[in-house]
Amino acid sequence: MLPDNRQEEVGEEERKNKMNDSDENVQKEIILTNFAVFPQNIQGTGVRKKIALVAHDNKKQDLIEWALYNRELLVQHDLFATGTTGRILGETLATPVTCLQSGPLGGDLQIGSRITEGEIDLLVFFWDPLSPHPHDPDVKALLRIAVVWNIPVACDRATADYVISSPLMTEPYERQQPDYASYLERLVVGQAELSLSLER
Repeated sequence: MLPDNRQEEVGEEERKNKMNDSDENVQKEIILTNFAVFPQNIQGTGVRKKIALVAHDNKKQDLIEWALYNRELLVQHDLFATGTTGRILGETLATPVTCLQSGPLGGDLQIGSRITEGEIDLLVFFWDPLSPHPHDPDVKALLRIAVVWNIPVACDRATADYVISSPLMTEPYERQQPDYASYLERLVVGQAELSLSLER
């Protein structure tokens, strides 16, 4: 028979072990749930791509001229554009263009949201590097989210020419999505540890 103080120590140690086991099980459950919600895969695109076209005011003429020059290629795809740019492109190209809000009113964010949801395959964004814009944070966020989800981005006519003339534009393409599972796991496990420490 163990002395009373030794029994208390053993009991406390067993309790801690059970709590640690419980913590690990909670963490594993959260991680497994996380993987189920955020599957990692390769995003397949068909022959018909979904192209977002965006231009700042001083670059709209450049985009219209570029689009007209490449009309035969562009009309083979689904086109999305922000505000005025979309309306002008629809009229000029005589083809349907899904028009979103104007950039300063949230159009850039709408395009970013579609990228995140896998609904955009290419971003052509003629942005003006010499003029300040009230929605500069949105512009930065859009360019960032395109890189996050491995979406090709053309920010000038030369790059847009290279991209639109690529053989990959006219054939199915499997775009590899970055694997953010470890990043998401780190966040979820960190939150679980915080909530468990608060409960104690």
